[in-house]
Amino acid sequence: MKTYNTDDTHIITMNKDKQNLALETKDIHVWYGDNEAIKGVSLEFEKNKITSLIGPSGCGKSTYLRSLNRMNDQIDGTKVTGKIIYKNIDINSSKVDVYEMRKHIGMVFQRPNPFSKSIYENITFALKRHGQKDKQTLDEAVETSLKQAALWDQVKDDLHKSALALSGGQQQRLCIARAIAMKPDILLLDEPASALDPISTSKVEETLINLKEDYTIVIVTHNMQQASRISDYTAFFYMGKVLEYDQTKKIFTRPKIQATEDYVSGHFG
Repeated sequence: MKTYNTDDTHIITMNKDKQNLALETKDIHVWYGDNEAIKGVSLEFEKNKITSLIGPSGCGKSTYLRSLNRMNDQIDGTKVTGKIIYKNIDINSSKVDVYEMRKHIGMVFQRPNPFSKSIYENITFALKRHGQKDKQTLDEAVETSLKQAALWDQVKDDLHKSALALSGGQQQRLCIARAIAMKPDILLLDEPASALDPISTSKVEETLINLKEDYTIVIVTHNMQQASRISDYTAFFYMGKVLEYDQTKKIFTRPKIQATEDYVSGHFG
């Protein structure tokens, strides 16, 4: 089993004035009890770009992703230190309203998880919970978000049918629509296509490429081809650290670190 030096890193910085950054982490550590899963990760995410987080299983990429909107708070025994900067606010502070923050930093999970409700109610559920009652506004949100998720034409005549009747790929795009109905700035996705067939995967990828015009997207993926197809930047995680972070083209054609080259070429481990 090959081992790699985790002190050997190459991490780019985006912009000294930070004007083009949507999100930034500074020295993030995550513990599950005594296990340190993330060991001091500092990254910058550029606005209206797709960033892929890649690396072997158990390297911490999903843990890191969940820290970006504090989903790890829901796991007993978890401690997160360091700063997560969004609009000049450290959202890792105990003073931050987590539920309000998640309106701005949405998340889509690995397996489609639509509510056992109609397509329409899936989209409007969170909006209603945040006080929106105007039917015209709700109708517009449903149409807009479903169009952005490339699902409107397929479901516009069936909005009051159960979301559970949709195919797996349609359900995942509904979950994307549900997340963007809140009009977040940032969309986090944890392997959103891992449970889908190739055709559905392609549609989700096309949807994400179109969405980056309006959103900043961070995605965890095990699929190297997917990362190379859709992302502008890629971060390679290994043993709780980021060894290399750069433009995706450079990561896949001219990586600076041997571990990165071995991983993307399939010679890792």
